[in-house]
Amino acid sequence: MSEPTQQVAVPCPACSPDLETVHEVLAPGDTLTVRCTECDHTHKTRIEEDEEVERTVIVSQDGESFKTHVNAPPGEQVAVGEEFIVDTPEALMTVRITSLDLGDEQRVESAPVADVETFWTRAVDNVSVPVTMNPRDGSHDGTRSVDFLLPGDHEFVVGETVELGDEEFTVKSIRLRSDAVGPGTDMDQLRYDGDDAIAKDIKRVYADDESSDAWSAW
Repeated sequence: MSEPTQQVAVPCPACSPDLETVHEVLAPGDTLTVRCTECDHTHKTRIEEDEEVERTVIVSQDGESFKTHVNAPPGEQVAVGEEFIVDTPEALMTVRITSLDLGDEQRVESAPVADVETFWTRAVDNVSVPVTMNPRDGSHDGTRSVDFLLPGDHEFVVGETVELGDEEFTVKSIRLRSDAVGPGTDMDQLRYDGDDAIAKDIKRVYADDESSDAWSAW
């Protein structure tokens, strides 16, 4: 079976010197021999690859940190709260920028990649969400905290009852992380029924304990 013809978009000096058109690649290499599909003109051209720079990325996950690297165009503007994918020895991982280090302990909210020395990030594919559960009578006796490992896009809604594993609880309020993004995340804590947030934006959930084990003595 023959290989499909490689195509590139470049200007044609014969029919469109100021506009890119589709060309068939006749001979690959640093300098390509190509033929315009509009006028059949054959000529040579070079494809300039976008310049990229390597930058250090510190990834925080479940209380531990490790270092990796990312390549990006130097002129690209980046900011705290943005997410991107890094390649780690274990797997591809989505991370969110929590701080940009320009060197000499100078931290900023946004900067071009060229100015950034280190991206400080946290993993957001799967995150740990701590839930503080109080007894339904409002007393503090029996209050407990349980950590749940959840997909980053798992949603919690104030006023809704949640079942996770052997636990059941009704969400009373949600405290957000400082780098939370999206509608409603300009507040530190969500308290009204219907307010919602996803796991990767959540610092802690406060809830009423609905688990049967918590009331087995009643």
